[in-house]
Amino acid sequence: MKIKKMLSLALAGMMALGLMACSAQRGDASSGAEGGASVTITTLNGSQEPMELEVPYDPQRIAVLDMASLDILDALGMGNRVVGMADTSLEYLQSYVDSGLANLGTIKEADLEAVMACEPDVIFIGGRLASSYDALSEIAPVVYLSTDTDLGVVESVKKNAAAIASLFGLGDKVDGLMADFETRIAALQGISQGQTAIVGMCTSGSFNVLGNDGRCSIIGRELGFENVGVDAELDTSTHGNEASFEFLVHKAPDYIFIMDRDAAIGTDGAKLAREIMENELVMGTDAYQNGRLIYLAHPAVWYTAEGGITALDIMLSDLEGAL
Repeated sequence: MKIKKMLSLALAGMMALGLMACSAQRGDASSGAEGGASVTITTLNGSQEPMELEVPYDPQRIAVLDMASLDILDALGMGNRVVGMADTSLEYLQSYVDSGLANLGTIKEADLEAVMACEPDVIFIGGRLASSYDALSEIAPVVYLSTDTDLGVVESVKKNAAAIASLFGLGDKVDGLMADFETRIAALQGISQGQTAIVGMCTSGSFNVLGNDGRCSIIGRELGFENVGVDAELDTSTHGNEASFEFLVHKAPDYIFIMDRDAAIGTDGAKLAREIMENELVMGTDAYQNGRLIYLAHPAVWYTAEGGITALDIMLSDLEGAL
């Protein structure tokens, strides 16, 4: 308890110094709000429960530890407000990395001192940093948005984009940015009708099946493929449930969709998904024989940016190109 108290006092002291420096450098407008104005949005807390959060209106200094949020800020034209971000390998967001923004750690582990040093008006995080919510909230308001699989990926993106846009008075831009997604999904639904699929990820040399309750859920929920990889009532873990190749043969799906997690996160020395999947058993399935073993072309987008506007465009393009 003493150590925890000392850490809290140290953090408070560092925050006070940071705020003093901030005031000295940027004056009374440093809060990012226009005349002290604020906006209230619905976000999640550290326990992943919905809550109302008051955030400065028109924030000038933004710290981003979630790639879907950075994606949306970029699409809204607010990327110039970002003063620090988590590291990313996503090609379409590399201009932010290359611009010399403060490195705030990763989407799984924030560098609290770096976040504090960049003096943000608001901080964006994703689910991987839920456990750091309270610590980050001592620095600035934390906006934690997520993809709701019950709502669907497209509607989640639209809802989250609207929440972020409201911080800048840009709500009227969201519909335009989302305009063609429903039409594209309807076209893909024409292909999926009556088709079964197994959706999964390759990780650490294994193939894990995914349900409609997490990553890649758009394939089963919105596109309409019948996901036969898991029982409808069974939850899948964060990285799916490990499955044997005999399982794939037994289920005999029309399509097999594969996300290469190791490629997404750049795991050194990992086997490529193609090396794992194209074995004697899988190559004997109808899915393989019919050219329906589909590798998602941009696994890093699917794994680290699902929920972004450009990410959704890329994900749909991966499916359109394969189907």
